[in-house]
Amino acid sequence: MPKEPTLNKILIIGSGPIIIGQAAEFDYSGTQGCLALKEEGYEVVLVNHNPATIMTDTTYADKVYCEPLTVPSLTKIIEIEKPDGILANLGGQTALNLAVQLHEQGILEGHGVKLLGTSVPSIQKGEDREKFRDLMNELAHPVAESAIVEDLEGALAFAETVSYPVIVRPAYTLGGRGGGIAATEEEYRKLVGTGLKASPIHQLLVEKSIAGFKEIEYEVMRDSKGNCISVCNMENFDPVGVHTGDSIVVAPSQTLTDQEFHMLRTAALDIVDALEVIGGCNIQFALDPYSSQYYVIEVNPRVSRSSALASKATGYPIAKIAVKLAIGYTLNEIINPLTQTTFASFEPALDYVVVKFPRWPFDKFPEANRVLGTKMKATGEVMAIERSMEAAFHKAVQSLDISSQGLEFKGEATDGELLQRIGVATDLRFFELLELMRRGYSVSELHEKTEIDSLFLGVLQHLVETESSLKTGSLDEHLYKQAKEQRFDDDKILALSGKSPEWIAPWKQDLKPVFKMVDTCAGEFEAVTNYVYSTYYGVNEIEPLEGDKKVLIIGAGPIRIGQGVEFDYSAVKAIQRLKEHGYTTITVNNNPETVSTDYETADRLYFEPITKESILAIIAHESIDAVLVQFGGQTALNLAQDLEEHGVKLLGTSFDTIDHLEDRERFYELLDRLDIPHVNGDICHSRNEAIQVAKTLTYPLLCRPSYVIGGKGMVKVETPGELKELLE
Repeated sequence: MPKEPTLNKILIIGSGPIIIGQAAEFDYSGTQGCLALKEEGYEVVLVNHNPATIMTDTTYADKVYCEPLTVPSLTKIIEIEKPDGILANLGGQTALNLAVQLHEQGILEGHGVKLLGTSVPSIQKGEDREKFRDLMNELAHPVAESAIVEDLEGALAFAETVSYPVIVRPAYTLGGRGGGIAATEEEYRKLVGTGLKASPIHQLLVEKSIAGFKEIEYEVMRDSKGNCISVCNMENFDPVGVHTGDSIVVAPSQTLTDQEFHMLRTAALDIVDALEVIGGCNIQFALDPYSSQYYVIEVNPRVSRSSALASKATGYPIAKIAVKLAIGYTLNEIINPLTQTTFASFEPALDYVVVKFPRWPFDKFPEANRVLGTKMKATGEVMAIERSMEAAFHKAVQSLDISSQGLEFKGEATDGELLQRIGVATDLRFFELLELMRRGYSVSELHEKTEIDSLFLGVLQHLVETESSLKTGSLDEHLYKQAKEQRFDDDKILALSGKSPEWIAPWKQDLKPVFKMVDTCAGEFEAVTNYVYSTYYGVNEIEPLEGDKKVLIIGAGPIRIGQGVEFDYSAVKAIQRLKEHGYTTITVNNNPETVSTDYETADRLYFEPITKESILAIIAHESIDAVLVQFGGQTALNLAQDLEEHGVKLLGTSFDTIDHLEDRERFYELLDRLDIPHVNGDICHSRNEAIQVAKTLTYPLLCRPSYVIGGKGMVKVETPGELKELLE
């Protein structure tokens, strides 16, 4: 069917500030929404008050309102702009809740504004815990034993009928806000109190815990005619009990039987059809690893946080297609932009494996509670694309930009301490598992302690075995090839084996990464794509771009405190300006939430770790003329020296200038030379030096490292005793 003919002006509601559970992925979806509507000739009005986002740049919407996301504010905008339609499925939970409120207060009907996409009754069936449970019972899709409560008394009454632990899930919240798993009545009372406050309708779902089941997600699209497809199927590395935003995720699912896969897919399509969703929808299941019993956990009847991951994992632009469906098109009328021959009704097929790895803020807040549960704590995530799970896991870890050197466990702990720790999910468990494997513990022993599927643990075991082989010092061409296929970088191979660069030089010359495309169809159809990843498996599929002015723009990696969506904004604007001046633009990034990793942004997108080895491989393959590092935050800046040392031309600020400003010693020397006063202090390179310098200063002291973002590692020290403890 054609697009809705009565629409001329459409209002898009954004998601507001970046918060845990609602971050850059909604800038990506909102930006895609603006572009899709303008492509169809509509006048687009956007309301959002986050200045760091791409969508609030004036080039995307015809008019941008930087106003509070409240009912009174939106009502005033509706009165001024008189839109024909409103899109609320691209702005996360914030926009969805506002749409429901505007509907319930009669504002949309009173001003003749049509809510596009999924209707309010459908939203309520997906978001209201009681209506959702009733629908699942009606459809005969099992949900865990549960109760809907609106006060502590009701919650306690349910807890008396089941054994602890009990899961608390507030209605109409995101990122598991206000919820959690309670192992005792005391914990339960606290969770119920915070959950009731978090829910805008003061409603909770309390359910018997099914922690330990496999957690599976389906990202589904449905149009107004009832056509449904499954865009992406994902499996969590961690069992149920860890919020999916805090879990490592693998796509497509790896441990399901064909029967289990189709059973859950059928259930997902059935649920989305019953909800009458128009656009994208995310469904989460819990699957018993020892039977075919499954439970429906929850449904997000909108473009969700997982939608960005699913889009980048498959190359299928979910938000863009969702908008086209909202204005009236059907899936079989929309051309797939990557193949330009197939339709959006074709389900994507993957001939690679994707791993998503969360990025937590605990490196900045080491004293915070690191236990992971149903309340999301990650600030961002990275994604890796590869031909094997070993390589994808390794690539994902390299993309995190953390101080951990590759797969190593940092810290000291006995076997007993590590075995106790892995029983509880934390951000360190992945590395603790690897360490226990180094100490000889088997996959079966670790599976028993964690309930993580043995297939995933076996993948980690393969990485440890390769690492162990390298440590023996018997590095030959075969072992080098195996290590490269698993994405050990050359510096790590040399460090583990104790060899010099000359040892691997002949093999390195012959063994180079090849580049392959993401095309949504596993090579079944010819595709016009510029979406690329590297691997050491197979043959090269990507020829260098043509052009005599090729510039590589290095992205910022995962969202974290101090390095957020604002660097995505700067990178995208840099790409746009370079294009205007006739440059061929190539970008590299590993953050699936961002606009910079939309394959339509630059002339070519490399989805890769932002490391020296990865960047130099891209530069060599494409014959890059120059590189921009100043738009990718501290992550990109930290590569400047390595790139210059390899003869790469940096546009703009040189490494020497960067070093003058980032290295505290050189910075203070510069200020002294310019006769500009600075806070009294000195540079220390050792523990003893720090203690001696401290004796010449007055407490409190501020310890400030070089080359960090957002004050990471900065500590205020009140006494000599605190300084000594910090240094130790």
